[in-house]
Amino acid sequence: MTRSHTADVASLKAFIEREIATLRSEVRRKAETAGVAEPSADRVPGALGEGREAGGGGRTAQCPCGQGYGAPHTCVDAGDGHDPWRCLCATLPAIPVSAALLSPVRDDSGRITDFVIRAGNHIRSAEWLVSPDQQVGQRFFGEARPGAAAGGLLAALREVLATGHALNGLVVDYTEERYGRLRRVQLVHYASSCGDQVLTTWRPVRSQAELLTIDAQHLASMGWGRWDLLSGSVTWSEGLQRIFRTDPALPWSLLELCDALVPADVGPFGEFIASVLAGEEPAWTRIRFLVLGEIRTVDLLGRPVAGTDGRPWALQIVARDLTPQMRSRRRLVEKQVETEQLRQQAAAERHVASALREALLPTYSEGLAELGLTVAAAYLPAEPDAAVGGDWYKCRPLPDGRALIAIGDASGHGLEAVARMAQQRHAMAGLAQTGACAGEVTTWLNELVCSDPTSATATMAVGHISGDRVLRWTCAGHPAPLLLREGRAYALPTEHRGPLLGVLPGHEYDTAEVRLEPGDVLLLYTDGVVERRGQDITEGINALTGLLAASSGLPPRRIVDRLTEEYERGIHDDDACLLAVRVD
Repeated sequence: MTRSHTADVASLKAFIEREIATLRSEVRRKAETAGVAEPSADRVPGALGEGREAGGGGRTAQCPCGQGYGAPHTCVDAGDGHDPWRCLCATLPAIPVSAALLSPVRDDSGRITDFVIRAGNHIRSAEWLVSPDQQVGQRFFGEARPGAAAGGLLAALREVLATGHALNGLVVDYTEERYGRLRRVQLVHYASSCGDQVLTTWRPVRSQAELLTIDAQHLASMGWGRWDLLSGSVTWSEGLQRIFRTDPALPWSLLELCDALVPADVGPFGEFIASVLAGEEPAWTRIRFLVLGEIRTVDLLGRPVAGTDGRPWALQIVARDLTPQMRSRRRLVEKQVETEQLRQQAAAERHVASALREALLPTYSEGLAELGLTVAAAYLPAEPDAAVGGDWYKCRPLPDGRALIAIGDASGHGLEAVARMAQQRHAMAGLAQTGACAGEVTTWLNELVCSDPTSATATMAVGHISGDRVLRWTCAGHPAPLLLREGRAYALPTEHRGPLLGVLPGHEYDTAEVRLEPGDVLLLYTDGVVERRGQDITEGINALTGLLAASSGLPPRRIVDRLTEEYERGIHDDDACLLAVRVD
């Protein structure tokens, strides 16, 4: 059977029907040849899903009362003196496991709170347990089996009466104090409704392997099923019922399985069934089924049960539900796609920011060397992949022969901070071209920032070095530059420091003067260099001052490199800039 022959559900079901009809026809012919009368297989429901009655398995036998084995029923007196309950109770001794007929006990609201043992047999499920026939008249959970309700049995028996569905193989871990000792046993319970009463049986777990088999179906989301192609009976384990969310009394036939297939998997399922029927072992496939509106992905492993003639008369299939794993895998794929999109977005931002850095933050201008200044600078990102943020510096010769040196920090991160940084840096550079002093330039820039409703606050230190080697500078909320002279480093006085840019409109910034000497090194920096989580900023400034003093005699490039190495050893939450200027 090829995929083309099973491309749709109708073709697949027709194929299965033909295979079963052929099998039944050959078996019937051989049986007739041998002189054995076989029941008409064509009239046995179940395997193909036709005319199956509630209760499953295609049973057509009759209860002794004359009613069929269908939905739970109560035998009625036919008028010949037949007592169905007495008949039922008389059969209990023939049951080879502990058995009892239970009548519900209800409270005022009609809720079942317990069951009374109406009849029982003589079988003990454990040597220390009393047989049910010795407990007739006792309440099952209150007297006969105290503590069994905690294992879920009471709720399960209520469900049996409420729905009429049988209870198949509930394992209850039962503990009881008897004869002065704590005793424990694991019991497997079965039950079915009989009118308004419950017939229940229980037995001990035969072996640890049996218990592990039951548990394994839960833990591994597995189950198994058997389809008898001759009789039409279908048997499903509890695990398979759980996978397909089916009524325990109505396991699906092969045709009903076909109806639940996702259309794209009809072909693979048909190939799987054909492989099993052909005796190819092991036959394995992964199939998707639509169960109660949810797509469930199931691994199927099948094998045929063959007779002496080699023809398969039954199919056994083991299934493992992979739906949770597939759901997790889909979420993982979605997360990977989202992560890749974020990665591409971050890469694009880094590319833009890197281009901005190259355009906005040149290392230094060669024109400064003609003014007797040697300059080195560095941008220090807090994150290795970051290209630039709100920190900036500026150093260039002006037309009037002065050298402009400035450093600043626009608040925020990302491209928005980069945009504000570019605006403020270019505005400062443009204002400096007017020949104004540092205080005037800062005052005008403050007005621009204050007047822009989209702008945030910023800090800045800006100054001019004239030909007579005098630094005239001002500060808007920024850390004071450090001066390295003859092996000693210290911060410049900041009595004239003004507020942050964008905070106080109309404020006029003052300018201070510092005479420089040959060999002096000015270090301008942003606060990201000295800020540490959980540490006062003063400690960071003192540490930077000490490192600068230890770098005495080094050229500006080496000073900046040493400070950069120290910065990278720590953990930082903010980007930073360094600008070192030596007076030659």
